Amino acid sequence: MARTRPPPAVLHTPGFAHYALSWSPFHTTRLALASSANFGLVGNGRLHIVSVNPGPNGTHHTALDKYYETQDGLFDIAWSEIHENQLVTASGDGSIRLWDVMLNDLPIRAWQEHTREVFSVDWSNIKKDTFASSSWDGLVKLWLPERPRSVLTMQAHHSCVYQALFSPYQPDVLATCSTDGTVRIFDLRVKSFAPHPGGGTNTNFATPLNAASLTIPASNTEVLSIDWNKYRPFVLASAGVDKMAKVWDCRMIKMGEVGQVGGQCETQLLGHEYAIRKIQWSPHRPDLLATASYDMTCRVWTTAPNIGPQLLYIHDPHTEFVVACGWSLYEDGLLASCSWDGRLNVFRP
Repeated sequence: MARTRPPPAVLHTPGFAHYALSWSPFHTTRLALASSANFGLVGNGRLHIVSVNPGPNGTHHTALDKYYETQDGLFDIAWSEIHENQLVTASGDGSIRLWDVMLNDLPIRAWQEHTREVFSVDWSNIKKDTFASSSWDGLVKLWLPERPRSVLTMQAHHSCVYQALFSPYQPDVLATCSTDGTVRIFDLRVKSFAPHPGGGTNTNFATPLNAASLTIPASNTEVLSIDWNKYRPFVLASAGVDKMAKVWDCRMIKMGEVGQVGGQCETQLLGHEYAIRKIQWSPHRPDLLATASYDMTCRVWTTAPNIGPQLLYIHDPHTEFVVACGWSLYEDGLLASCSWDGRLNVFRP
């Protein structure tokens, strides 16, 4: 007899379209949602702090613990790797804010250096005092939470940078993706990024650097999302407007040599009907990844070599664009998706 799959746990926040979600690296049942009014086109934003608790028979239930209002829409979110109650948000007005969920009103710090929408933030899980931001202004910036200004600025692309993501293996390696169809990998150990001998950094918000160690021509259209594989060094996945998820092997390229172009595509995953907005590898299995798409579905795939790339599951209760998905860091197989329909779904594919 076939098992009956438990229904997803659903949290609805009317009036706010979700753009991103992030599971806490400290609390097993906590996640955060970054949301915007009017689909992010105009109006304010909201940061939601949510609890996801297990129920009977494999079910889960969600609860909204608290929320924070912001003056502009929120596009991304990242939990701190050093403070269990802190997280950063990326905003449509070009600002970045640091929040403490034990406080009830204002952020504890704010930065305003990007000149256009900040579309991603990522906290390094190796250099735990550092996070990165990327923006439609083409820049990637590195930050330390206690500093009033960014510590490094890179001209990552000459067009909108949708995501910047630290490698889970190398603390000084960062990958980006852009409207120009490329994925670029930066090695911060190269000379141009090194600090001055007298102390301090050699760049600020006015003098960006551009020194990609590897450029991957990933697509003829916009690349909207990337993610590093958690088990295979220098393997990452990309996805975007071409409706395909692709897995790239970059290990044949020697890191640190500026100007390399390459990367070998080892897998292409076809099935989405519209652009893929988010891609994420499982933190528990090397072959499992999830995608979220404008076709209103979240899909789960395997790249296991013994059976070949396959679509395993389609999650389709959402009624608007599905723009983010995220695997639980502590509970194997638990996946969350969020959508412009104002709903967060937590389920087991």
